[in-house]
Amino acid sequence: MDKPYPFSDVKPVAPGMTSLPSAAPVLPVSLLVGSARLLIERHLGLAWVSGEVSNLTRAAFGHCYFVLKDAHAQVRCVLFKSKLQLLDVVIKDGLCVEVRATPTIYEARGEFQLNVEMVRLAGQGALFEKFARLKLRLERAGWFSTERKRSIPSFPHAVGIVTSTQAAALRDVLITLRRRFPGLRVIVYPSAVQGAAAAAEIAAAIAIANARSEVDVLIVCRGGGSLEDLWAFNEETVALAVFESRIPVISGVGHETDFTICDFVADARAATPTGAATLAAPDGAALRSQAAGIAARWHRAGERTLELRMQRLDAASRNLIHPAARLAQQGATLAALAMRMKRAVGSEQTRLRRECALLGQGMARLLRMTPREASSLALAGERLRRAQSGRLSATSNALGLLDRSLRHLDPLRVLDRGYSIVTGPSGAVVQDAAAIAVVARGEADAEVIRRIAAGEPEPPTELPR
Repeated sequence: MDKPYPFSDVKPVAPGMTSLPSAAPVLPVSLLVGSARLLIERHLGLAWVSGEVSNLTRAAFGHCYFVLKDAHAQVRCVLFKSKLQLLDVVIKDGLCVEVRATPTIYEARGEFQLNVEMVRLAGQGALFEKFARLKLRLERAGWFSTERKRSIPSFPHAVGIVTSTQAAALRDVLITLRRRFPGLRVIVYPSAVQGAAAAAEIAAAIAIANARSEVDVLIVCRGGGSLEDLWAFNEETVALAVFESRIPVISGVGHETDFTICDFVADARAATPTGAATLAAPDGAALRSQAAGIAARWHRAGERTLELRMQRLDAASRNLIHPAARLAQQGATLAALAMRMKRAVGSEQTRLRRECALLGQGMARLLRMTPREASSLALAGERLRRAQSGRLSATSNALGLLDRSLRHLDPLRVLDRGYSIVTGPSGAVVQDAAAIAVVARGEADAEVIRRIAAGEPEPPTELPR
């Protein structure tokens, strides 16, 4: 924040003037230096300045002080801790840099200095701007989208490497792959990684790997370097090849602080080529350890299961009884059950007898008691006797009448009624007078020739004709 001054209307000395006007007031040093600081800050403002770093020192509070110089001049610079922590460049003596800073005056000493806000390596300003424009355009096109990126296979059968055969990064990647998974197949697709033709060669190597389809994952890598050294991996040609690759791509370009367009387009980004190899190959030692742990757990589980089964077998054997002993035990149980049943039946019979006795006693008491319906029962009995007597008399009278009627019709008492029965020589009853020849039709005279007592058999005497 600018410090207010009472004479802020003081104007700088006009060109050609050797001194202040005689009418000008006398200024304190602080006012003069403060006014000069305000003039410098307002007229120069924020600017990019290039030079070489020298006399680099770091204060106890983390601020950085150095001198930025060229062949003809130098200026003191201060880089505060809050700005220093955001830099991607490690400042050191002799480094040619470009700084974005505000020219000012340190009033306590009256020294001109630059308050630095950003530092980049000299000559990289145009490349940075080109990098930023391409990054923004590809990001808007969706090339960096997480949704389109594929997962790296956990257990690849073969790994491809796109890099220079002379690069130290290739040796680091091969050592790491051999250490992590010795049996893994590795195919190198050589290409230049620096220079004007590097981008085209890298894109061609990625296309060849996709055409052959002999690897499951592809590593695009090289060691660290300046922005110019890594610029091939910032070309749109390489970004397009990575974007169109059917094989998942791991980018391992530069060091931890280096970022390229290839890193953003790739399916995975590693800080170093060694890190890319770590992402591409499973850790064999860890897998063996994990397998050994699983085997140990299976072994312990098997032993535990066996122990449990053995304990169950022991418990079952303790409960196992010989068939003869089991039969004897079951016979004893059956005898005990029969005894219990016998006792239960006896108890039930005793109970039933007791209940029957109680019921008999109750019935006897009831029979000895005069029922309330005794008079009705006696009256009904009297009516029944009278009805039976009347019915018996009527029946007797009817039987008498029938007896008398039967007596009148009795064939054995025909003579009592003044009639007789005439029979022929054969003993048959004569029903028609025509059957008798000695008499006229309709009448005949009969003669009693013999008397036969009742019940005496009739002699076979032939009657006269």
